[in-house]
Amino acid sequence: MDLLTIRGLRYAYSRGQDVLCGIELTVGEGEMVGLLGPNGSGKTTLLRCVSGVLGGTGEVRLLGRPVSGYTRRELARLIAFVPQYQELGYEFSCYDVVLMGRYAHLKGFSGETGSDRRAARRAMEQTDTWAFRERPVDSLSGGERQRVMIARAIAQDARLLLMDEPTAHLDIRHQTDILDLIRSLHRARGLTVIGVYHDINLAGRYAGRIVLMRDGAVAADGAAREVLNEDSLKQVYGIGVDVFDSPVDGSLCVSPRSDETAG
Repeated sequence: MDLLTIRGLRYAYSRGQDVLCGIELTVGEGEMVGLLGPNGSGKTTLLRCVSGVLGGTGEVRLLGRPVSGYTRRELARLIAFVPQYQELGYEFSCYDVVLMGRYAHLKGFSGETGSDRRAARRAMEQTDTWAFRERPVDSLSGGERQRVMIARAIAQDARLLLMDEPTAHLDIRHQTDILDLIRSLHRARGLTVIGVYHDINLAGRYAGRIVLMRDGAVAADGAAREVLNEDSLKQVYGIGVDVFDSPVDGSLCVSPRSDETAG
């Protein structure tokens, strides 16, 4: 079943040039999709349109229904969004921030239940953030804060997880820990994941499907090994690369060529 359908999506900021130029994309239930492309290619804008934060023209449908037709609470039950950075503006504790992910599941004006608190704790333990649950979130390092935002998204228990560069600010250990966790949730729960990646190698390792974007449009779409090839990456990024299998575990690796090796 198709979870997300996008047809002819266009978006422009402040009546300027289109940032998205007629995007056509369908994502099935349970897929793990990586969005790749150079800065300014429209990746983050696409996620914001899917989440309902931005409008645009064309169609964005979730489970066959226009995203614009959902209430914010309804969308929060279906979509969890991890941004690159979010300014909360108050001295919330890390635990309170993660508990916010349960908002869509509260009934009426009632407070959180024991089930909500257990979901928050479980998400923090999974993301290695339980140890600083009482600390103000604004006191954290960039990497620690990012893990709290991911914990909040996990606690939300949505069907579609949108992630804008989820490993930004994370050290190498937590990069792999977080992406291993997201992949395990994808497999165990059938969670659908669409993530913007800066690192091509991480995208190739974790995303089963890659969508390459260039100038606000889809340049290539398919399985990682089909899309991440020398010709497609040269066309999108404007630089020569070498694509090879890791001698350690056989995973796909992409290495840029310097001017000295570009011959």
